[in-house]
Amino acid sequence: MAIVITNANVSIGGVDLSSHITKVTLSTTRAEIETTTFGNTAKRRVAGLQDNSVSIDFNQDFSASTVEATLYPLLSSTATVVIKPNGTATGTANPSYTFNALVTEWMPLDAQVGDLASASISWPIDGTITKATA
Repeated sequence: MAIVITNANVSIGGVDLSSHITKVTLSTTRAEIETTTFGNTAKRRVAGLQDNSVSIDFNQDFSASTVEATLYPLLSSTATVVIKPNGTATGTANPSYTFNALVTEWMPLDAQVGDLASASISWPIDGTITKATA
């Protein structure tokens, strides 16, 4: 079944910023640990530690309780992020991904004359991602 994302729900630090977000990418990888020993005829590997990250593109808003007011104070701290692909109800067809992101950067503005005011982040995740389906 193909899915078209039109109603993703994203909250950061308890604030729902979904109406300002144009793109969200949640990435999880595992380190590749080589275990090749004498006698092997090909490289052997096992999965190591997870390395997770989140990237989000925003339409900027400097009003109270929106993008800038929520994200700027979080710089240099961790923030709980919750992402759901389709609305607010969690279920098997709409899992919830919850994690703590380390707020290492904030670019309040990226625009030229006549452009839409936008902002982007890419944060490492501190620990694991919890997936819920109920």
